[in-house]
Amino acid sequence: MSLVSAAMKRIKPSATIAISNKARVLKAEGRDIIALAAGEPDFETPDNVKEAAIKAIRDGQTRYTAVDGIPELKAAIVAKFKRENGLTYKPSQITVGTGGKQVLFNALLATVDFGDEVIIPAPYWVSYPDIVNFAGGTPVAVATTLEDNFKLRPEALEAAITPKTKWLIFNSPSNPSGAAYSRAEMKALTDVLVKYPHVWILTDDMYEHLVYDDFEFVTPAQVEPSLYDRTLTMNGVSKAYCMTGWRIGYAGGPEELIKAMGTLQSQSTSNPSSIAQWAAVEALNGPQDFIAENNKSFKERRDLVVSMLNQANGLTCPKPEGAFYVYPSCAGVIGKTTASGKVITDDEVFATELLDAEGVAVVHGSAFGLGPAFRISYATATKDLEEACLRIQRFCGSLR
Repeated sequence: MSLVSAAMKRIKPSATIAISNKARVLKAEGRDIIALAAGEPDFETPDNVKEAAIKAIRDGQTRYTAVDGIPELKAAIVAKFKRENGLTYKPSQITVGTGGKQVLFNALLATVDFGDEVIIPAPYWVSYPDIVNFAGGTPVAVATTLEDNFKLRPEALEAAITPKTKWLIFNSPSNPSGAAYSRAEMKALTDVLVKYPHVWILTDDMYEHLVYDDFEFVTPAQVEPSLYDRTLTMNGVSKAYCMTGWRIGYAGGPEELIKAMGTLQSQSTSNPSSIAQWAAVEALNGPQDFIAENNKSFKERRDLVVSMLNQANGLTCPKPEGAFYVYPSCAGVIGKTTASGKVITDDEVFATELLDAEGVAVVHGSAFGLGPAFRISYATATKDLEEACLRIQRFCGSLR
């Protein structure tokens, strides 16, 4: 009789975390490693947010809170959705979790039954299909293409919808590709969804504020208000506010769904950190000007990385509209041989050999459901990015 449950056998460890951990181990062993695997801004949490957390501690805000968020944070989230997305929610329609991942986990476990299908455009964030599998559902990956800049086409979405479809998980700007959908592109997708009232939309807007070149962010329920009653709009403070370790994610949606998610959370983690919640209140209500400053640096890094990767033999790197990732194709090096005699049979071998030969840690594209490609996070110092890209050029140039 196995100790491990059947549910645990349906999931695997996060590939991004595994590669980040391997890079840390190699670095500790003295290797010169440039880690471009973690999706984490290298900028500090803003000082006003830190001070709000310190004040919360001094004010004794260190006890249990309401399971799914303090009233002050829910009010700040309600105001944010109205101000930035034109979406009107009541506090009873808001949930706060320990990071966006818990919000997604709660939503899917609270709603997905065995036999339910969940459409996930590929490439996708590594956790989406595993959470669906854990819940007992069936992830339905819909491949996008490099030629379409890794964006889901309306006809591909419609072809994937069946009577068993429960959710579409939608992420813009995307992790891992950085692709973001314009209002017109979003409207073309919501026009399809309007025709299928049994399909719910779980939109992951975590990278909302990380967009470049005057790109205008929109979210599905904003573009098509008739989808409001079957959309869970998820966001968080991790990326734009440089608060990855604070672990605060949130969402707005129908009361019945929010209540079910709260019930599940009450039997798992209970409330998110009280101190982090007060910090998030300040993040959402406080000055926002630093986001544009950070984005200026991210844009410069994006342009540097895209340019240098497109100069590497066998790589093709589209320029993404948002997030802090690029997703270059490495189709041009598949079948080639390294200086040590190893044949590059797929993108995982490419990433492994790149790490061994040049000390650059990237995540292979097959982990995101679409290869041959790899993901680079450019949320790191410019000098390290430049050196990493030079090493990638050298590695690709050495393949025969």
